[in-house]
Amino acid sequence: MKINLKKELKQSLIIGSLFLLMFLTGLHVEVFGFMQRGILATRIIVPDVETQASPEQSPADLNISLINSKGEEINMQDFKGKAIFFNIWATWCVPCVAEMPGINALYNEVKDENVVFVMLSTDEVFEKAIKFKETKNFDFEVYRLKGKLPSQFHTQSIPTTFVIDKDGNIAMTHKGMANYNTNEFKKHLRSWM
Repeated sequence: MKINLKKELKQSLIIGSLFLLMFLTGLHVEVFGFMQRGILATRIIVPDVETQASPEQSPADLNISLINSKGEEINMQDFKGKAIFFNIWATWCVPCVAEMPGINALYNEVKDENVVFVMLSTDEVFEKAIKFKETKNFDFEVYRLKGKLPSQFHTQSIPTTFVIDKDGNIAMTHKGMANYNTNEFKKHLRSWM
């Protein structure tokens, strides 16, 4: 009995140490993000992505000043006439990290079409978002706010994704993780371009 107890304590200590190490180094985000990507890929859980425009199309306030990873100032009004895939995320957010590979694949498929991707980081230190993008070899640009975010884009949960159609209306809002790299979503996105 004593031997089993010692063995169980030793195993528990090792497992506890591994979890502590993951949290102290920040690897827990990567590990849990990998697990959530697996769940999305196996379709065990399929997040419902609302792809229907609301009957009373809501005009988007595109008066949003941004800074990209190169330090250039951009205003979202410059993207008028194009569909805008607008994702609010952070490097410490596990569901955000989990959906990024799918967003990157979607970006690479549609980047030459009438759409722009605005990946807005909420990290306090923007360099973390830049480093994350470079480490993961993501092709889309990352941004930070320069000014205020209009209230219609305020959210209590991240990731939150908005799609603004080419006419400047909010065509879709989704809170939480999703797989946007699907044929159904691409069909809707192209209809908003």
